[in-house]
Amino acid sequence: MPIPARTFRAAVLCLAALLPSNACADGIETEHVYGFMIGTDVGTVGEREFQTKTTGRFARDGGRYRAGSQDFELEFVPVENFRIEIGSTFTAHDIRAVPDMADRRQLTWQGVSVDLRYRLLGRESAPFGLTFGVEGQLNRIDEVSGAAVRNVETEFRLAVERDLIPNHVLATLNLIYQPEWTRNLTTGAAEQESTVGAALGAMFRIRPDILVGGEARYLRKYEGIGLEEFSGQAVFIGPTAFFQLSPRSRLTAAWSMQAWGRPAASRAALDLVNFERHQARLVFGVNF
Repeated sequence: MPIPARTFRAAVLCLAALLPSNACADGIETEHVYGFMIGTDVGTVGEREFQTKTTGRFARDGGRYRAGSQDFELEFVPVENFRIEIGSTFTAHDIRAVPDMADRRQLTWQGVSVDLRYRLLGRESAPFGLTFGVEGQLNRIDEVSGAAVRNVETEFRLAVERDLIPNHVLATLNLIYQPEWTRNLTTGAAEQESTVGAALGAMFRIRPDILVGGEARYLRKYEGIGLEEFSGQAVFIGPTAFFQLSPRSRLTAAWSMQAWGRPAASRAALDLVNFERHQARLVFGVNF
């Protein structure tokens, strides 16, 4: 056999080994494939899961800024198309010489959360998937500064999803509105703020148990829950990977970098006043 023919056949065999097998590839379950977004799937009736979510946020304007949170969550699906998740969060901060933030180094319990999702349309029976989600949090520690507060945070998300290549490639859009109310227990000052934005993600199935892709998010922050005064904006982009470790366990890893941003009344190329430079997340879950 001529050498070019042998080389071509070897290349085809290698490519076939890398592509997902149609015999093994079921439809993609999108409930947990993203790091900073949500998919439209919500699980099956009776499903129960325990999940840990580790989030790191690094680099703000000025000095040293490192913050992280560890969430412990229980998820269950009591009825078709409806998922409930309850969680508790611990948070850590290492802050030094950052403008408008007190220096601190601490690890403490932050608060509790409830996340509700309802799937309005499923991709298996409609042209696209559609899910509405709302998450409420009660916090005793400010997520950004680490200060002692009384904080109520609500996040509304609308997820739209479509299979671009069935069982292999999908795209997801999230629309986000996040109002919050905070009272600083040290100074007594009260404030309201809100974040709105959109996120677009795509995942590609390279093996039956592995998906890779990326997420892009555009976020705008305002003073007041009614978007009264613009504070800043940022664009985050980064890769995401999902691994089905076993029939009952999974792992999602995601990293996002602020590619562009601008605080209000500034010509800076990044907004490190309202957002971090880097964000990373690792999510491990197991069914029981």
